[in-house]
Amino acid sequence: MKEISVKTSSFESRIFIGGNSLERIPALTKTQKNFVITDENIYALYPDLFEKYFSNTPVFVMKAGEENKNIQTLSAILDKMLESGLNRTSRVFSIGGGVVGDVAGLSASLFMRGISLVQIPTTLLSQIDSSVGGKTAVNHGGVKNSIGSFYQPSEVLIAPAFLKTLPARELKCGIGELVKYAALDSEIFHSLLKNQDTLKTLDLAYFTHLISACVELKAQVVAGDEKENGERKSLNIGHTTGHAIELAFGLSHGESVLYGMAFETMIAIHKGVCERAYGERLLAIIKRALRIEPVAQPNLKAVETFAKKAKSDKKNVNSEEIVMAVARAEGKWTLLSLPYEEYEQELRFAIEQFSL
Repeated sequence: MKEISVKTSSFESRIFIGGNSLERIPALTKTQKNFVITDENIYALYPDLFEKYFSNTPVFVMKAGEENKNIQTLSAILDKMLESGLNRTSRVFSIGGGVVGDVAGLSASLFMRGISLVQIPTTLLSQIDSSVGGKTAVNHGGVKNSIGSFYQPSEVLIAPAFLKTLPARELKCGIGELVKYAALDSEIFHSLLKNQDTLKTLDLAYFTHLISACVELKAQVVAGDEKENGERKSLNIGHTTGHAIELAFGLSHGESVLYGMAFETMIAIHKGVCERAYGERLLAIIKRALRIEPVAQPNLKAVETFAKKAKSDKKNVNSEEIVMAVARAEGKWTLLSLPYEEYEQELRFAIEQFSL
């Protein structure tokens, strides 16, 4: 089991990666009232997990899916916390993917002005990205993650064995975030170039290595920039357009980020911001990932819809400038800001030129 620490002046999160990371649960549950938040899929898949570790713990089982990451679910969870008699010394255990982690994290941050949180991520996306770093949120008003907080978990317990039950499209969703890290780190980039076929199979040893590499990178970034004022913006590569596609087209988060990275990389190359040779190699990795369980590609008719959704992205300084974090060269990134009309034109160009 590997331990990684994320530490700033205000918090410390301990991240444990490995098959026996869940054996930490008994020590984390024995001295206070606990509360579990999960979704219906995880609750059905792992009854033994809940029986072994949480047999006497209240469990809130939310409906699965991004559409349930909303204020209504958040309110129902807070009601259940009150009914369960939790107090300021209680601890929340989040068991699930990114949606569960976001809602559970926000719930923990709000209850009694903040109680202890342990993240137990069960998807590739949540293991390599969303469970680490303390971003919590729900969607509201048609805007992704528009209501949220920065709230760090005390511990993150990552068990790669959960990945065995992931369907191919869910694995692909995590690969979307994995490719983002490849755009930021030369070692991950070259590993994916050499092992692209491995992405189609569930090689737990290889994925465990990648999880550790991504978590170490994110831990370093978050420790230096917890509230996303500088370097942490790099973790938004592909996300401006990706979030817009996710909201407008209904693809999963990871698939949307892959398309967002593809289109934004093409825009960055076209604007002379990204080195062409490197950008084309990155695009090759993105396309290989998108061919896993392929789905309908965002079409040209929807460009105006995507662009309008991008206007409301929280990374923008104002609605007339679209801000994107883009790959610049191997292991390097930058911010690219375009006037709205120019962004829409460049996005249209990228979609016209893109093909798998």
